[in-house]
Amino acid sequence: MTISRRKFLETTAVSALTLSAATYTRAAEKPNERIRIAVMGTRSRGKDLIKVFNAQANVEITHIIEPDENIWPDTMKLFKDRQSHPKTEKYIRKVLEDASLTALVVAAPDNWHALATVWACEAEKHVYCEKPCSHTLVEGRRMVQAARKHKRVVQIGTQRRSASDVVAAREYIQSGKLGKVAFARAWIAGNRPNIGKASPSPVPQGVDYSLWLGPAAETPFTKNRFHYNWHWFWDLGTGELGNNGIHYLDVGRNVLGLDAPTRISCSGGKYYYDDDQQTPDTQIASFDFSTGAGGATGCTIVWEHRVWERKGPEDLTSGIIFHGDKGMLIFKGDGWEVRGGDGTKEPAGKDIVGNHVRNFLDCIRENKTPNGDIEEGHKSTRLCHLGNIAFRTGRTLYFDATTETFKDDPAANNLLGRDYRKGFELPVV
Repeated sequence: MTISRRKFLETTAVSALTLSAATYTRAAEKPNERIRIAVMGTRSRGKDLIKVFNAQANVEITHIIEPDENIWPDTMKLFKDRQSHPKTEKYIRKVLEDASLTALVVAAPDNWHALATVWACEAEKHVYCEKPCSHTLVEGRRMVQAARKHKRVVQIGTQRRSASDVVAAREYIQSGKLGKVAFARAWIAGNRPNIGKASPSPVPQGVDYSLWLGPAAETPFTKNRFHYNWHWFWDLGTGELGNNGIHYLDVGRNVLGLDAPTRISCSGGKYYYDDDQQTPDTQIASFDFSTGAGGATGCTIVWEHRVWERKGPEDLTSGIIFHGDKGMLIFKGDGWEVRGGDGTKEPAGKDIVGNHVRNFLDCIRENKTPNGDIEEGHKSTRLCHLGNIAFRTGRTLYFDATTETFKDDPAANNLLGRDYRKGFELPVV
């Protein structure tokens, strides 16, 4: 089953949440006007996104925001063939004062995602924020509130929302062709390196460590808590569940049409590496939903990672399998196929990051809700937070989606938010 690009764009355009044109920047009122963008966080993912945004028509990257000036030279090389070069800045709030700026791209560590997004919305900028959308569940809801209050387009970098094969899988399963789908299994392996153990050391010259930490508590600098390895510390990142689990858990929610789980359990630990990492290298999280797809009265999605193993189920590094009573649908690197059913196959979507970025830009110009809207990004990221909280408390949790709290569990509820360092408090929306 293959759908055309035109049909895909029509399918994924959401009309129910159309935003008011009167509240948009001039870019929305003048579709051909240049969109001016600042990129926050340019060491790794930020560089990738700069390349994609640079390739879009009528887009200009005007600022890069990076507290480590040692990264600036390599980042500026990405603009060597451009007519204009961006300004470099370490502090996001200075950049948000620019009235001509249209949007902010957030590729900073997880603990910065919510604060940067809320500040940008308050400054009437649209936001493209990398996954996971937030560092805590409370932050995710605050981001939704800020986007709605200030009527901003906020797209989360769950780019599979803009992938034609995911759209086709959703149509296939929700049409009942796989039967009742009561179970899905998602995973990643990866063979990540041991990061070792590091003692506190002087902050590298050119790094504003306070700005890099942002909302997180002030702690001594070590190389193991700095670039990229911040993923594996609870005050900065969300572990592998938030780092990669978000992608396939979002696919699961999207394809099955799920909202929030009612029961969450999680097990695992640091069973392989003897190093400074705090988050588990081996983890299995189970999410029970009261509804399923194809007439199922409920379903379970299981996430598992073993970041020390080269391959996982089906000899694949990552994937997701949907189990129905008519067969199973398995996502592979080259798309998906049905086994034990009608044998349908679907090729992988092309240029999904580019499609996702173009969708974001189109929605700014056309007053539409994006494919990876903050509400959906929050709900999928919420699964990551719930799984991690179940792991950290060591017990099964029962979740009330209306209040977004756990039932009769003060200790678990305490992990829904965080404390903020002075000057980096998350605003109440």
